[in-house]
Amino acid sequence: MDAAGDRATTAVVTDLAGKALTALADAGRAEEANRLAAHAYVRLRRDDPVQAQRINALMHRLCRPSRKQVNEEESMPPTDPDLDVRNEPPARRHTLIFETYEALGAGQGFVLVNDHDPKPLEYQFSAEHPEQFTWEYLEQGPTVWRVRIGKPAEAGG
Repeated sequence: MDAAGDRATTAVVTDLAGKALTALADAGRAEEANRLAAHAYVRLRRDDPVQAQRINALMHRLCRPSRKQVNEEESMPPTDPDLDVRNEPPARRHTLIFETYEALGAGQGFVLVNDHDPKPLEYQFSAEHPEQFTWEYLEQGPTVWRVRIGKPAEAGG
């Protein structure tokens, strides 16, 4: 592979690492994410300063409090309505959930009540509405799952 190909590969790997480190920080492990990012920065600093700068910028973002931490009270109102789909036919559940989400205004949410872990639904939300929804488990089984699903305040209604 030539130098341009090496740089392109490094850029892709840096992007993937950035997403993984951001997810790690969002999971409450920001210090660990920053330590790993620092190792990546040291490795890239001399050989690819452009990618090293991207890692440096990521580290600065990871050190800031997340919007969720800063605005937790605003983004999670205590009066979110429940959407209990346990008595709905399985074929109708996801349609009902997505219709409910679409009707939300910015900063609003609802609590999904389900009889199983709705994790596949979270993957569908990620594919259809990347970075435009919030997902927080409130209760995780064994017979009832409650998940708050919302639209961030900065998302359109």
